[in-house]
Amino acid sequence: MIWMVMSGLIVGILLGFVMQRTRFCLTGGFRDMYVQKNNKMFYALLIAISIQSIGLFTLVGFGVFKIEAETFPLVGTILGSFVFGIGIILAGGCATGTWYRAGEGLIGSWIALVLYGVTAAIMKSGPLNSLQENINSYSVMNSNMSETLNIPVWLLIIVLVMITAYFVTKTLKKPKVAIPQLKPKYTGIRHMLFEKRYHPFVAAVAVGVIALIAWPMSASTGRVGGLGITTPSANIVQYLVTGDVSLINWGVFLVLGIFVGSYIAAKGSREFKWRMPDTKTIRNSVIGGACMGVGASLAGGCSIGNGLVSTAAMSWQGWVALPSMIFGAWFMSYFIFVKPRKARQAKTQVNTQSI
Repeated sequence: MIWMVMSGLIVGILLGFVMQRTRFCLTGGFRDMYVQKNNKMFYALLIAISIQSIGLFTLVGFGVFKIEAETFPLVGTILGSFVFGIGIILAGGCATGTWYRAGEGLIGSWIALVLYGVTAAIMKSGPLNSLQENINSYSVMNSNMSETLNIPVWLLIIVLVMITAYFVTKTLKKPKVAIPQLKPKYTGIRHMLFEKRYHPFVAAVAVGVIALIAWPMSASTGRVGGLGITTPSANIVQYLVTGDVSLINWGVFLVLGIFVGSYIAAKGSREFKWRMPDTKTIRNSVIGGACMGVGASLAGGCSIGNGLVSTAAMSWQGWVALPSMIFGAWFMSYFIFVKPRKARQAKTQVNTQSI
């Protein structure tokens, strides 16, 4: 029990600290692919997936643990991931992003986090569980890409690494725009930990290593799996309601650790501040959090569970979920960002012509 608590907290604190300090945000990355035509954060995600995948299958090859063959619901994964993508744009952060932004003092993230956990619990073990099971009973498929394609898993990893290397190299060759920076207030370790700004690709390496560490740390407690956010978040809600201690596992301490790590990073960098949202943000946080909980439960994972972990495990579920949640994020980004911008541009053009 002590090791389960400590190992979960250690991984969570590391992840929360790194994501808060590096601003590693998949929601912003998915949004920017459409709104700003900037794919840098998506390429960073590919780096994290590649690092985790190489390490994961190396551990499997040495017999540290075994990844069991699983199936996944195609319809539920596509539909749920799309809804989840809509939710993260409204909430202003994905599942992990919501946890670490709550640690910064954002009340809007707290609201989204509560709705996320509650709706996930309702879907997983509450009155909407029958609806989820009914939807997920259609198009159940083998999730193992290596088996269905009948090719070695290492060939898939090599292809992934080559694609990632191509886009990363291409991005790094682009001319760099000098961004003015304030004079450092700190020096040494304090500067490195709490003040220095890091390139998204550097952040991706750190996230990929932490995601890899999560596998053996989790497996050492009897839970063979990587990072996971949705089920632990739902478990916390269920535990608070029922008092069922069996719901408290490694994943619960992982997500609690994310919050603690983010808080430490925000306090150390003097970025922690209680911030009350306006009524529009509160509304979006409520709707977004609910969409995140429903979508992630239906899809069997969030942007971390499916988008980072299942993809690294060369599971069809992850690689089907990832584009689906990206399309969901783009869909909502149109109404939140693109459409209002076009309306402002059209209004400005009319005013200009009338002068």
